[in-house]
Amino acid sequence: MKAWGGRFKGETEPLMERFSASIGFDWVLYEYDLDGSKAHAEMLHKIGILGVAEKEAIVGALEEIKQEIRNDEFTFSDTLEDIHMHIEARLIEKIGEVGKKLHTGRSRNDQVALDMRMYLRKELSDIERALFRLLNGLIERAEKEKETIMPGYTHMQRAQVVTFAHHLLAYYYMLKRDRERIKRVGESVDTLPLGSGALAGSTIPLDREYVREKLGFSRVSENSMDTVADRDFVLETIYAVAMVMIHLSRFAEDMIIFSTEEFSFVSLPDELCTGSSLMPHKKNPDSLELIRGKTSRVIGDLFSMFSLLKGLPLTYNRDLQEDKEPLFHAVGTAKDAVAIMELCVKGILVRRERMEQAAYKSFMPAVEMAEYLTLRGIPFRQAHGIVGKMVRDCEEQNKGFHDMTIEDLKTYSQVFDSDIVESIDPRMILRNRKTIGAASFDEIERQITSEKSYLRS
Repeated sequence: MKAWGGRFKGETEPLMERFSASIGFDWVLYEYDLDGSKAHAEMLHKIGILGVAEKEAIVGALEEIKQEIRNDEFTFSDTLEDIHMHIEARLIEKIGEVGKKLHTGRSRNDQVALDMRMYLRKELSDIERALFRLLNGLIERAEKEKETIMPGYTHMQRAQVVTFAHHLLAYYYMLKRDRERIKRVGESVDTLPLGSGALAGSTIPLDREYVREKLGFSRVSENSMDTVADRDFVLETIYAVAMVMIHLSRFAEDMIIFSTEEFSFVSLPDELCTGSSLMPHKKNPDSLELIRGKTSRVIGDLFSMFSLLKGLPLTYNRDLQEDKEPLFHAVGTAKDAVAIMELCVKGILVRRERMEQAAYKSFMPAVEMAEYLTLRGIPFRQAHGIVGKMVRDCEEQNKGFHDMTIEDLKTYSQVFDSDIVESIDPRMILRNRKTIGAASFDEIERQITSEKSYLRS
């Protein structure tokens, strides 16, 4: 008989059993379910529900079940619905009537909330550590590329000269925000739900503080109805890892573009690429393309949770069973994607000469040329127009700024002097920038030093 079978006549329809079963995916919660059950048993002993021998029999059998699952010796079946019922059934099978006492004062509603929060405490910590390693890798690579100049882009057109270090640091700061966001979600997750029961608590004097301390939670939940209905922590987690994926996807896109023959700014590590079954020369950035592609599925996980929760009445509804697959997928995908990007950052070959060549062969110094005129008294809008006309004329004559003499420049403005040549040299531009956070050699050095301190803290 099923744990809830006393109310019903006959057997459950096999199609219903298959349709409602979650064991195909929620088995991954087994360790957390077992650890939570052991803490619950210890608490039931403390308040007098279980004797010493009963408590020890339950705890010992739960540990044996853990080993059975780890050793692939445990039998799973759709007829038992979920991981909680599998463990309870096996417990009763092993120790008999005593096993039936474990569920005292507990519902699967608060039990699954506990398992998921315990699962996320570990998984969020793992993602945070993976992001930490990636951030370290970005700082190390940025330090190597402090002098590597390249074009910065807007609208995929060359815009202003930057360094590759500055480009990498842009992603560093995105992922730093992600790390801090993950840590904040971890704080939200760190709440004990067990003891809320199905929705209203219990007449049994459950010691929630004892269980909280046993399981290492920071606090107990305040409202039993909210506790069993709450999946904010799932939404927050998927949102946080979706943001990680979006940033990794943008980073991947840049590296894919930069690795094309048309750019040839970088060469990706061989171990993260594949070849073509037809074309022997191909080196395809499959790992980065998969980060880009899998990001769409993680975004889908987020929207599936939004739509799942939007109309649910209080408190628990079976719809909430559908929270696990998007959560598990999003978390697992993000962990893998962060690890792959860390390998990419460490193993990438930077073609510095090609980047520098692209920086010098462009009209990118037009901004600094306009600022040169502005610093000498010409209103910026007028200076913008002067330099814009120069660019148009140069394009029509198939030449660049460096092909123009001082006399040529003076035909556009008498303010131009011989120092303009040095002022629009890309490396001099990177030395001359003054603003905090700018793509300048001094600011890049300051940022790297500051972020090394952050990573050591």
